[in-house]
Amino acid sequence: MTISIIFFDADGTLWDFEKVLHYALGQTLAELRRRVPGPRTEELSTSDLDTMRAQVASKRRGQGLTHEQIRQEAFERTLAILGRPDPQLAAYLTEFYLHHRFTHIEMYPDVLPALGQLKTRYRLGLISNGNTYPERCGLPNTFDVVVFAHDHSVRKPSPRLYEIALGQAGVTPGQAVHVGDSLLNDIVGAQAAGIYATWLNRYQQRNTTEIRPDAEIASLIELPAMLARL
Repeated sequence: MTISIIFFDADGTLWDFEKVLHYALGQTLAELRRRVPGPRTEELSTSDLDTMRAQVASKRRGQGLTHEQIRQEAFERTLAILGRPDPQLAAYLTEFYLHHRFTHIEMYPDVLPALGQLKTRYRLGLISNGNTYPERCGLPNTFDVVVFAHDHSVRKPSPRLYEIALGQAGVTPGQAVHVGDSLLNDIVGAQAAGIYATWLNRYQQRNTTEIRPDAEIASLIELPAMLARL
């Protein structure tokens, strides 16, 4: 194999998505309680906010809404339930949430050293179902190809998203490797597009599925040596 580009997943692969998500929701809930005081607001939890967002996303699936629009509609519905419908406040809470969501991302310790080393030899790409653009999280000018699901109305594990990335990179599947933490989204999706799929299993989880990655690593530091063996 002659590898020319390495594609990466974003959330859960390059940074701890759950950590920054719950931090941002916690800060936003505190701001909501300040803006709309009362017992009903005090009873709300970050899980309630996330559940509302999931409900909106499910109802709006296939309608082309961005993650930001879905989050704002979820805040609008939450405010309506609280008896305080206020689209302007919902828009403010969305911006407040996004500020904390993007400014408090912490890369895993292996990310910057690994990307810096790989970039000297390979082109790098990003394929994500999320909305964290590289320039939002301290990775400007790092990736040659950036493909987000919401820009193409298709999500991983659909091979179509990977095919779009291959097309933008101008490479064949055999010239690419994809690295991600999700067996379904990253391994199944990449393999369906003919791409060599590497499972980043940071926490040494047992694979109890029938999904078989082409390779498995516990840290991105292992990636250069793995690529050299291909």
